[in-house]
Formats: sequence, C-alpha cells, structure tokens
Amino acid sequence: MTTIQWQRLEGLLIFFAAVLLAGVTQIGWPVWIWPVALLAPDIAMLGYLAGSRAGAFVYNLFHLYSFGIILAVVGLLGGMTNLIPIGMVWVAHVGMDRALGYGLKRPTGFRDTHLGRIGRD
Repeated sequence: MTTIQWQRLEGLLIFFAAVLLAGVTQIGWPVWIWPVALLAPDIAMLGYLAGSRAGAFVYNLFHLYSFGIILAVVGLLGGMTNLIPIGMVWVAHVGMDRALGYGLKRPTGFRDTHLGRIGRD
C-alpha cells in the first residue's frame, strides 16, 4: 500500500471509531442532527471567500483531528458530557474526509491536497 492509501484507510478507521464513540456518548440526538453535525466543519470552506491562502488556512484549521479530540477531552474532564459526542463527530468528519481523499488543503487551491489533487481536471 502507498502512504496515501494508508492515510485513507486510517481515516476510515478513525471515522468508524469516532461515530461509535459519538453514538454511545450522545444523549438522544434526533436523527436529523447527525448529518448536520457531521458536515458542520465544512463551514470552513467559507474561508475561501478571502482567497486561496486564507481559505486553506481556515479549512485546515477546522480539519485537524486534534480540535475534536480536545473538545471531547474538555467535556470528559470538565463534566460537560455534551461536548464529548460533538468532539467525536468532528473527529469523524475529518476521518471521513481523509477516507474519501479530501486532505488538508494547499494554498495553491481547494483541489490541491496533501493526499493529491481532487476532482477531474
């Protein structure tokens, strides 16, 4: 397997683990919340309105595993259990993106990622 294939497999495994953790820690979320929450980090694409460099920075900031993990840990340690599934859904989103080949963006444009170019040329 290539490095990119390993990273995509890792993303898939992280996605499933994070969805499982979110599912066992959330308290009665309605079904419609799941797709909304799972896609919420993509609001960072609005950063591209300020140009490719700013867009890549904002997008990449919202697409780090660490922020979701930090939210979940703060929720766990601070007794704010509602933050745990939110953090895990964030992690699941990042894992899903990686599994689909949507990596961290390069400042040259949205389609240029650390996992290669996305879309058709």
